[in-house]
Amino acid sequence: MKIGNFDLNQDGTLIIAELSANHNGSLQNALDAIKAAKEIGANVIKLQTYTADTMTLNCDKKDFIVDGGTLWDGKNLYELYEDAYTPWEWHKELFEYARKIGIDIFSTPFDKSAVDFLETFNPSAYKIASFEITDYKLVKYTASKMKPIIISTGIATIDEIQDVIDICRSVGNNDIVLLKCTSSYPAPLEDANLMTIANLAETFGVISGFSDHTIGSTAPIVAVTLGAKVIEKHFILDKSIGGADADFSMDKNDFSEMIKVIRDAEKLIGIVDYSMEKKSTRRFSRSLYVSKDIKKGDRFTENNIKSVRPGYGLHPKYFNKILGKKSTMDIDFGSPFQANFVSEDILN
Repeated sequence: MKIGNFDLNQDGTLIIAELSANHNGSLQNALDAIKAAKEIGANVIKLQTYTADTMTLNCDKKDFIVDGGTLWDGKNLYELYEDAYTPWEWHKELFEYARKIGIDIFSTPFDKSAVDFLETFNPSAYKIASFEITDYKLVKYTASKMKPIIISTGIATIDEIQDVIDICRSVGNNDIVLLKCTSSYPAPLEDANLMTIANLAETFGVISGFSDHTIGSTAPIVAVTLGAKVIEKHFILDKSIGGADADFSMDKNDFSEMIKVIRDAEKLIGIVDYSMEKKSTRRFSRSLYVSKDIKKGDRFTENNIKSVRPGYGLHPKYFNKILGKKSTMDIDFGSPFQANFVSEDILN
């Protein structure tokens, strides 16, 4: 599967810098964040496309007041989204700027109108947020645009995950990525359950990854070693900017270091490889050498043949076959043992 120019099967881990509300109401902050994401090596800058009215009701009843130990406890949902949203009139400039400097850009739509709006920019993919995974109508409409669809599974049951997979496939869209996600902000490490990443891919026959809300870079790096092909992390140019998501976002320096370590981890993981092509240090392994001058006709014994370093002589596994056999020639001390030193065929 390709997202933009990035091939998830060949190019390693797709790293998404999630801008979310981390512009804190400033277009320049958003543009600067895009530039910084490109500079540090992120593959994608991701937006969120909604308005307060497309997210919730302007209502002060208890149901609409955040609680439960979050960063936003006590806030009215409508006011929270009104403060945090990315103005739609910015999108054209943000998309154009990202493409100009060479970083991919797409967004999370939160309703049908956002999908229609984003379609005018022809994004390379769409993202479905964890809390929208149960909005089957939105999932189906987004999937119907036949772009790769990345779905966070944070609050979903396994049956709901199967439902959205079936919905995407029912409209002919098989380019699906499921992200393991813990929908807490920030998320405790003990709730990450990263073993689920590989299970998502195996269970649902899709590419899987990790949408991270933990503090630090340990979780996404471990996720890559467990098979994550996509990493999404909230990104902020500098935490001094402030904003609704700043506390659990990663700044430019930390995000840059995370990318570096992920790329190092990819090199470490490598491939299953038993070939000898890169095992040049095998020359320092043990092999059979002549440990005492030998005359033609002498018998090979433990006193004149030894298994030693380096590895230019015959394999030590032939040692017992050699013992007691006669030498076909004079051999100097320190010579690597060769099969033609023996009057009999010892290799078969």
